[in-house]
Amino acid sequence: QVRPVESGGGLVQSGGSLRVSCTTSGRTFSDYAMGWFRQAPGKEREFVASISRSGRNTEYGDSAKDRFTISRDNVNNAVYLQMNNLNPEDTAVYFCVASAASFYSLRFRNDNIWGQGTQVTVSS
Repeated sequence: QVRPVESGGGLVQSGGSLRVSCTTSGRTFSDYAMGWFRQAPGKEREFVASISRSGRNTEYGDSAKDRFTISRDNVNNAVYLQMNNLNPEDTAVYFCVASAASFYSLRFRNDNIWGQGTQVTVSS
């Protein structure tokens, strides 16, 4: 089983950009589809993006479309989320997940492997 570990969160001003990263240890990284979720205080967890094992296919939640980009590096066992044009509504804990299922079903599954999360705060 892989163990996702997030990094790269922090404080950024509205309109700015930030990239969060997730590295894994354990089993073969390329055996897993990867994704990002987020959870803001008092809100339900929200799907952000997912990427296929090869990296050729991606899926985005409505809040991420046109602003966020998910990518992966199967050599270095890492997945990234590039976030542009951030606004205060993007403030949340961002979680990296790994799934043995497909990238397009990852958002619906309850058997994903979760990291501990990284805090992203966007100031106005």
